[in-house]
Amino acid sequence: MRLPEMKYADRISKHTQVQFGGLNHSLGAADGELWDMRNLTSDHAPLLATRSARWLFRKLGKGGGLYAWEKLCWVDGTQFFYDGAPKGAVSEGEKVFGCLSPYIVILPDKCYYNVETDEFGSLESHWPGFGALVFMNGEINGGKAAANAVRWYGVNWEDYFRVGDAVTISGCTQNPGNNQTLVIRQIDGDKMYFAENSFVLGGEDGKSEYTDIGDITIARTVPDIKFVCEHEGRLWGCSDTTVYASKWMDIFNWNVQEGIAEDSWSVDTGSAGAFTGCISFGGYPVFFKEDHIYKVYGSYPSNYELLGSASLGLAAGSHGSLAIAGEVLFYLSRSGICAYTGGIPQPMGQAFGTERFSNAVAGSDGLKYYVSMCCGEDDWRLYVYDTQKGLWHKEDETRATHFARMDGVLYCLNAAGEILMLGNVTAPPEGAVREENLTWMAEFADFSDMDPNKKGVGKLQLRLRLDPGASASVFIQFDSDGIWNQVGRVMDEGTKRSYYLPIIPRRTDHYRLKIEGVGGCTVYSLVRESYSGSELRAKHRRN
Repeated sequence: MRLPEMKYADRISKHTQVQFGGLNHSLGAADGELWDMRNLTSDHAPLLATRSARWLFRKLGKGGGLYAWEKLCWVDGTQFFYDGAPKGAVSEGEKVFGCLSPYIVILPDKCYYNVETDEFGSLESHWPGFGALVFMNGEINGGKAAANAVRWYGVNWEDYFRVGDAVTISGCTQNPGNNQTLVIRQIDGDKMYFAENSFVLGGEDGKSEYTDIGDITIARTVPDIKFVCEHEGRLWGCSDTTVYASKWMDIFNWNVQEGIAEDSWSVDTGSAGAFTGCISFGGYPVFFKEDHIYKVYGSYPSNYELLGSASLGLAAGSHGSLAIAGEVLFYLSRSGICAYTGGIPQPMGQAFGTERFSNAVAGSDGLKYYVSMCCGEDDWRLYVYDTQKGLWHKEDETRATHFARMDGVLYCLNAAGEILMLGNVTAPPEGAVREENLTWMAEFADFSDMDPNKKGVGKLQLRLRLDPGASASVFIQFDSDGIWNQVGRVMDEGTKRSYYLPIIPRRTDHYRLKIEGVGGCTVYSLVRESYSGSELRAKHRRN
């Protein structure tokens, strides 16, 4: 906001700015809008202010993931940690996490951690048997049942499976029809019972037990899911072309098909392209491709329906950009940042001008959307969108790999393996290290002072407050010549006050101002005093 200009007889005008906007990196940026910045925040908008200091929570050797559910957990190298303690071994590399009480699921390893029992293990279970598997008559609930049992002498099936698991039997050669997926009804030591008449038996009447000898396996498997989310008591996930839902309240079973409400579920899509991410939002599991958005409607498997629409979907490689802030879902599409409320996605990247980004990772503190993106090959930037004030701000070059929110604090794991605490941290944990010597910068867009003529700038007046030990320097650039001329430097005086900065007058069409400094700073107003000069005459020649 600029206050009314005052013109004097000598054609000198004063331009007072007391409201500062956010980032506007476009050619249409108005007088005084911020073309570029570093480490600024909307916390004190409409004032121009530096962000709060970050805290270093922990340094990992080789960070592979960060997640929060009751406690903070992460992957360092080949170990999964929960609340600072190692819980199990995983492979190196980036992880995708999901949770369904009391389990945390770790992909692509298909591992889990039970926060209540402190158990770590695999979602899958595989019994490799080479030898003789007996198919026989058995029982169900104490009564006799035909052709429903398998037996391997000496094995304890409960070491591998549980009642209710869907297991796949493979490798049968004598009766290939016994290679199938079935649900375990009962386990009795080395005998496992299924639904009656599940198997083909031997003998002339086909009702006698028989032994199939060979490389036979029984396994409980989980699909090769790339992305996962929790919704209404199920884990939902997707591979490149298929959407899956686990059995209700059971993270271990994805192949149970019994025609009941607790069944697992899956569907393959016919549209082109691979799925790029998923999230639970607005009461539905939502799945994204680059140019499609899908929702799953229904309340149980028999009436589930996957419906999609051609929309600005989620950019490949940016599955981590899905985050909810201010009840709005934000993500990076191929056309830029989008805001999604359940209908048509709305572009939100006008502040970035023509710049395009990739490989975005994001998090939210509830009201602000933090997103780390790459512009070009290796130009990483961390931006923050304030949903209440509608402003974008740029912080620094942080390359984030994961975000996690816990107890109102947003944590960020960066490419250097540092777990940082972002935003206004009021109660840092013991051992956390506060960031020092914050560097910041505010570069304004072109000033023309609403005057198409040549003009001269006579002085600047800044009203600001610096934190103890902080300093700020002011620069001016004329006619986009790329040369920044220092106007003055301000040191901390422990109070909020105005500073007068004289400038050697120079005739110019337009000019830019830049303020940069070290330490915390809040700018309350900026006054520019300029005088109007002659009209500009175009150079031309007559043919």
